[in-house]
Amino acid sequence: MERNIRNQKMNEQTVKIKNCKVPCYSLNTLVIGSGIAGLNAALCLYECGLKNIAVVTEEWGGGTSNNTGSDKQTYYKMSISGDLLDSPVKMAQDLFNGGCMHGDIALCEAVNSVRCFMRLVNLGVPFPHDRYGSYVGYKTDNDPLGRAASAGPQTSQLMFKCLSEKIQQIGIPIFNQHQVISLLDEKEKEEKKIVGAVALDKTQLNSESGGFVLFNAVNVVLSTGGPAGMYHTSVYPKSQKGSTGLALKVGAVGQNLTESQFGLASVPFRWNLSGAYQQVIPRYISTDQKQREETEFLNDFFPDSGRLSTAIFSKGYEWPFDVHKVQDYGSSLIDILVYRETVQKQRRVFLDFTQNLSVKREEGKFDFSFLSSEAYNYLEKSGILFGTPVQRLRRLNEPAYQVFKNNGIDLEKEPLEIAVCAQHNNGGLKGNIWWESNIKHLFPVGEVNGSHGVRRPGGSSLNSCQVGGLRAALFISKKYSYSPPSIHEFIPKIKQKTEEAVAFTEKIRSQPSFSTLSLKQIFEEIKNRMSCFGAIIRNKEALSKEKARAWKLYHRIEKQLSINSTEELPGVFSCLDACLTSAVYLEAMCEYLEKGGKSRGSFLVMDSDGIQPCPELSDDWKYSLGKPGAFVDKRILELHLGSQFRVKKKWVPVRQIPKPDLWFEKIWEDFRKDKIIGQERSNE
Repeated sequence: MERNIRNQKMNEQTVKIKNCKVPCYSLNTLVIGSGIAGLNAALCLYECGLKNIAVVTEEWGGGTSNNTGSDKQTYYKMSISGDLLDSPVKMAQDLFNGGCMHGDIALCEAVNSVRCFMRLVNLGVPFPHDRYGSYVGYKTDNDPLGRAASAGPQTSQLMFKCLSEKIQQIGIPIFNQHQVISLLDEKEKEEKKIVGAVALDKTQLNSESGGFVLFNAVNVVLSTGGPAGMYHTSVYPKSQKGSTGLALKVGAVGQNLTESQFGLASVPFRWNLSGAYQQVIPRYISTDQKQREETEFLNDFFPDSGRLSTAIFSKGYEWPFDVHKVQDYGSSLIDILVYRETVQKQRRVFLDFTQNLSVKREEGKFDFSFLSSEAYNYLEKSGILFGTPVQRLRRLNEPAYQVFKNNGIDLEKEPLEIAVCAQHNNGGLKGNIWWESNIKHLFPVGEVNGSHGVRRPGGSSLNSCQVGGLRAALFISKKYSYSPPSIHEFIPKIKQKTEEAVAFTEKIRSQPSFSTLSLKQIFEEIKNRMSCFGAIIRNKEALSKEKARAWKLYHRIEKQLSINSTEELPGVFSCLDACLTSAVYLEAMCEYLEKGGKSRGSFLVMDSDGIQPCPELSDDWKYSLGKPGAFVDKRILELHLGSQFRVKKKWVPVRQIPKPDLWFEKIWEDFRKDKIIGQERSNE
């Protein structure tokens, strides 16, 4: 009989899998990943009374949240200052209006935004407020109101610091240097449910256990971030790889896998180049691979310095590449031109903060009067109508300058190499209003959860990951807080799958090396494929070919790969995960185009009958935009893997924003009777 384990501690035993003696830990909830989504989920579980939980992570603090940022990294929440007229429904509507986001999820993220924001404030994240206690806001991209808040360039790093300190203070167990390589599942009344996970302890690969670790868990919170390992040009930290394939392999449904955000970022030190980095109007220069033949290439495509300098300025708050900001020399034309230089022409592109733009001969020299009135007024109010871009940057946002200085790059002395990089995955795994996937007891939270849709306000991902962890914890604490089965019940359920994992590692450790590809070469193929064909430029015929090549590579790795040393074993599983994930993502992109999908969000679909980004580009740059009300805009594409890796696809209508009955007496009664958190699984 299931029993409550709120005060029970994790149990450890040793079990035998084939010839390996493997440690097995029994607990209620295993949190996979140590970013701010997972740590928040663990802390919320603890605060809900569940002590039998643990965090397992490949590298403590190695994820995106603790390693990336921007000039003024944004946290998006409902407005709580000044006289702005805002409400949860208004915020939900703005999230929903981004396209292909379910309305009930949007409402959850909006309603809980202030609760999660103030919780971070109470944990010590230094969001600024005025003398009266107002947490002031500003406008961010795709934001009609001033809902954005920021603690500076390293907002998410400060969130990680406060959450991780609290996690360690209360003593939640942390399994560091543990890479989860498989989720364990079983069927229950025709539904799949998660029952645990298999991990590799990277410090014990040569031990008697082979490094294997088993987790016997009632619930798994998957918080491993976006699929960072499958892009070459990426702002994700090199330490983050992603584990979306773990869930896809056991049949979890992915949604909106066509939708990612791409934006300009620095290459030597990975950092988003939004906000002040663009608003101070740096020069864009292109060189050959040896940094020779320097040219200010944007001048060849913009008709005058006014439109060029205004586009660069606008790139600051219109930062991600957006198909609707290309025409009329918009800010996203810059992304296309950078992509053309770096990917197609194989040149290098840099931002130079040491000099102002060169202007056309007839314009004389750079002058702020060239700017649009909006840009001019912003710079004037900020007191930076002077000097060079780096001087303006240091006056406007000194911490943004210091981020690079502290990482060995002095913008006062040297140019900064950039590229159009994968920055955030708006798609991912499907979850309901409690962030539970179609597989019971599996809760994808953070970027691995595909809740965002096509366009989202900047900073909404930080809010979403906090709301997701809270919602998952509330549901688990009310409905799934019982103890795991005994080891004697658990082992027979997972014996076959764990033995297969052990056998696979034994095979690649022992078989002679006859593969012509090294792990490094395989990763390069995966990353180059996605950056060239699955990023901001997409072509129907090319994607179809690359999808087939991705699947061929995956099956080849499974059957033929061998390794030279045990230390390469974790890389094999990361490689398989990235390859499987990329293949499924390419399936989604092909399906989208087959259904007539056109350019949207952060990618262009090439079309010889379409429109040109600008007259100065050749006809092969023509692209098409979708018409309002198109089939693909009213539905969300869901995919999952069936038997023999057969991809099953389904287009589901976008759910509208609910209009719940907010009569206090009724809700109070349901709350007192503990009816609020029910068993509903909004997955239809």
